[in-house]
Amino acid sequence: MLKNALMIQGTTSNAGKSILTAGLCRLLKNRAVNVAPFKPQNMALNSFVTIGGGEIGRAQVLQAFACGKEPHTDMNPVLLKPTTDTGSQIILNGQVIAQMGARQYHQFKSKLLNPVCEAFARLAAQHQFIMIEGAGSPAEINLRENDIANMGFAEAIDCPVLLVADIERGGVFAHLYGTFALLSQSEQQRIRGFIINRFRGDVSLLKSGIDWLHEKTGKPTLGVVPFLNNLRLDAEDSLSRNSSTKSTEEGSKKFRISVLVTPKMSNDSDIEPLLANPDIAVEFVGDGKAIEACDLIILCGSKSVRSDLAYIRSQGWIDEIHRHLRYGGKLIGICGGFQMLGKTISDPSGVESVAGCSDGLGLLDLHTEIKSSKILKRVSGKLCLEDALIEGYEIHMGQSQGSALENPAVVTEYGRDGAMSNDNQIMGTYIHGIFDRKETLQAVLRWCGFNKHQAFDFQLFRESQIERLADCLSDNLELNLIFPDQGALASATCSSNF
Repeated sequence: MLKNALMIQGTTSNAGKSILTAGLCRLLKNRAVNVAPFKPQNMALNSFVTIGGGEIGRAQVLQAFACGKEPHTDMNPVLLKPTTDTGSQIILNGQVIAQMGARQYHQFKSKLLNPVCEAFARLAAQHQFIMIEGAGSPAEINLRENDIANMGFAEAIDCPVLLVADIERGGVFAHLYGTFALLSQSEQQRIRGFIINRFRGDVSLLKSGIDWLHEKTGKPTLGVVPFLNNLRLDAEDSLSRNSSTKSTEEGSKKFRISVLVTPKMSNDSDIEPLLANPDIAVEFVGDGKAIEACDLIILCGSKSVRSDLAYIRSQGWIDEIHRHLRYGGKLIGICGGFQMLGKTISDPSGVESVAGCSDGLGLLDLHTEIKSSKILKRVSGKLCLEDALIEGYEIHMGQSQGSALENPAVVTEYGRDGAMSNDNQIMGTYIHGIFDRKETLQAVLRWCGFNKHQAFDFQLFRESQIERLADCLSDNLELNLIFPDQGALASATCSSNF
């Protein structure tokens, strides 16, 4: 079995695989191990563009940062971006190769194992250790054939596995034992042990359950990770958002932002720096909710702009947006949200949805056509507010034209991007990551009339959160058993009393 790789699999989606992988990556890096993350197959609407112009999931970007590495397409060779309830855009090695329904993709998976293993081999050749993240659960018996995301991949490269379960969901021992029981004998043998995640309370109360689990499976529980209050790390997907996460503490002193949550919202990771900023209160406005009084409304990206625009109309939000603007509020549209601000959005070939044309919000003189070729690029330049430096990336199928572009929001090495309205109330841009730099966020907040804020460095904050996570794992995991072949960790033991 491989000694330079370890795979984290979960009993369910959102069991904590992404975060635990990121924390273990930083823990290894802090112990001078040259480590890189890997996820064979990811399904997410939040993605990122690498320096080489390839697209990967946001979870692997966070994990790459935890390793101190620049994100690379080899870290996530297969990315699925859902476009409908039964279909996804298929991205291989950073580039779109097809649009497939679920049944078609299930049959196609057998062709992906070789390129996935080749990407892993390239990473393994350059690093001492690879931390691998699974997807969903290995016990999805209907998806076992040609599996590349969990045990199918682990068996292909012959690596050990840790199985993690989220105790907050309830039934943690049923999750762990049931998942283990549904695995084949060879798959059970590669389970190194279990991790219980997000525990609150006295860990000694778990002892009888942990002993029972060991008796039934022959596998140890290698750690109980406590619930970390206010841990703020990038969400992998918009599905993890609560419909309302507004902070009410000293709400009147905070800058208030409403983010409209649509069914195909993508790259809402743009909002992470706002959520982390103590001067800002963010509310995610979901189904059936009204847009309350706020300083700024944000329209995020979308994987299906026309269908999300129809959803916005169905919620009655358009009248509320106009009321917000009449009262002097600001509005920002990013990527798909920028396209919505225009007069029309056409999709003549049905790239994102049913072929046709939809009316936009009509707030900018702008017309967008959805094309079959995807624009993927990293960009840098200056925001047309105080000339603040900006670094980000573009991911979009649509191309926009119109007189609104003559008053750009950003000027990059590629030229002008986005638009500012003539009344200076509306900003639109194709660039993701516009809030990441503290200087840029300060400029945006001042544009919105909020001058009471202090400079907030999101990148330093994210580093502190990753370190906090790594310290927690160091204190609560049996590292000498999790990494038995890593000499630098041999003396590390956890303090959990179970």
